[in-house]
Amino acid sequence: MHIPDNYLSPETCLVMGAAMVPVLAVSIRRVRKKVQAGGVPLIGVGAALSFLVMMFNIPVPGGTTAHAVGGTLLSILLGPAAACLALSAALLIQALFFGDGGLLALGANLFNMAFVMPYAGYAFYRMLLRLTRRNILSAAVASWVALNLASLFAGIEFGVQPLLFSDARGLPLYAPYPPEIAVPAMLIPSLTVAGAAEIAFTAGVLSFLKKVSPAMLSQKQVLPAGKLMVALMTIILLTPLGLLAAADAWGEWSRHDLRNALGYLPHGMAEGFDFHAPLADYTFSGLPDVIGYILSALAGTAVLVIVFRLLKIHKKKDAEQ
Repeated sequence: MHIPDNYLSPETCLVMGAAMVPVLAVSIRRVRKKVQAGGVPLIGVGAALSFLVMMFNIPVPGGTTAHAVGGTLLSILLGPAAACLALSAALLIQALFFGDGGLLALGANLFNMAFVMPYAGYAFYRMLLRLTRRNILSAAVASWVALNLASLFAGIEFGVQPLLFSDARGLPLYAPYPPEIAVPAMLIPSLTVAGAAEIAFTAGVLSFLKKVSPAMLSQKQVLPAGKLMVALMTIILLTPLGLLAAADAWGEWSRHDLRNALGYLPHGMAEGFDFHAPLADYTFSGLPDVIGYILSALAGTAVLVIVFRLLKIHKKKDAEQ
């Protein structure tokens, strides 16, 4: 679901980025108003959790991969505004350091995964909870719906490109597949493999928290920092399992692979923005992939946790002035 650079036109990237400005502004204002300084590091833990779960690639029949995101889970635990900021931070780190998702396409990726997923997921969760009175079931269904909504938007964003942007020969300038291909290609993995992973992750974490810290489900209590760090370290050590599915997700191919598949490379992609992330594909130069993956998971987690701890200090100083 991470749209790379040059698959979307600059105009599309601009529109999607502009759409996220008010979303982020409202989310920041809500978090500043409702979240105390002591709760800010928990947003960083949530960001790290989502960052890590997105590293667990799962094979999809047909030769692609998919992964869970955790958007609905974070919105239930942190509130949708804080979840939006946590996911935005995770996606920014992924794009900037690991080349997972484009920088120009960041607005579109934020819209799909940091806006649609947490806000829609939370709305569905609250609606289902009123009907069923069962929070785990409601969360599981809501997480599946939210993931598929995000995939639907990604499919539409891919699919409109060849309809809107083509060269003098009629060839697409950017993502080459029309909606009748792009939308099912994005939705089928989400309806099945990725959706099942999102359900399992959401229901699994909430079931665990319901046993060890029931108040956390109502955002009234958090796990001790030590236990949270142990949990994150355990997930970090397990991340190489994501390497078992080595194929690219649909729409996340390199230029070389897309050229081989099409027999040509769309001109807008060939001449597009070219950014080389320092730890592209979660690898460290000279180290085995497994070690690189673990170090990448550790580095990304550390950055997110440290950034939000610094924000806590800043917020605390503001409150004291």
